Amino acid sequence: MSMTLLVSALKVNPEELIEKMAIKGNAVIVNQCDSDSKREIVKDENKIVIIESPTRGVGVNRNLCIDNSFGDIVLFGDDDIVYDEDYVTKVEEEFSKHPRAEMIMFNVSVCDERRTYVNEGFKKLSRFNIGRFPAYSIAVKRDVLLNKKIRFSELFGGGAKYSNGEDSLFLRDAYKSGISMYATETHIGTEIPRSSTWFEGYTEKFFFDRGVLFAFLYGKNAWAWRIRFILTKKEMFKGGIDRKKANKLMKAGIKEGFEIKKKGV
Repeated sequence: MSMTLLVSALKVNPEELIEKMAIKGNAVIVNQCDSDSKREIVKDENKIVIIESPTRGVGVNRNLCIDNSFGDIVLFGDDDIVYDEDYVTKVEEEFSKHPRAEMIMFNVSVCDERRTYVNEGFKKLSRFNIGRFPAYSIAVKRDVLLNKKIRFSELFGGGAKYSNGEDSLFLRDAYKSGISMYATETHIGTEIPRSSTWFEGYTEKFFFDRGVLFAFLYGKNAWAWRIRFILTKKEMFKGGIDRKKANKLMKAGIKEGFEIKKKGV
């Protein structure tokens, strides 16, 4: 069972990135920049495919990684992750120990303000707890991913029209397709702190885009989830936009999301 790391990068030097991220195994690196090329290099008997693309958007980037992937397992990564020395062995062994698992979420250390999860033990996931995992935690059997035709939305995420949520939509689609999803306490890497590629504070765009995302995530239940979001996320209203305005912005975003869905985008 072999694993390939799929790296989403933006305007980097690929060879320097390989060293910075401590990439030890097979990999596909899609670097969104002003060039358009594809090449392969061999490092310690491992194949690394480097694609430089003028396209933009993290969803586009990750889908290009999937299109050029190889091996039995793919692990999604970002260009600000430094991997543990034995991350390849850890991922491959976890799938070998749990043959029923088709997708596994691994622990990656991040700074406190960006932490959305910490896995303890090994457990099966349900539709109620998959939304908190970022793409860089996800490893999945490649044949399952391709057969189920699960892709990342190209409407959401850094560089796309709407701010974020491509990870949540990807996991929602994976769950609905019947992929067996688990979480493990196994640690594979550490994020290098940097400024967010999409979050610029609780701005008008933040609330509008969140409304669009809710339309895609929750369908007709988006209206109820909007209310819950506004009532429970108190930290968003410590300055700037108040609840009344946020509610109006999210309602407008939900309406736009429904219109986009009607068009089949």
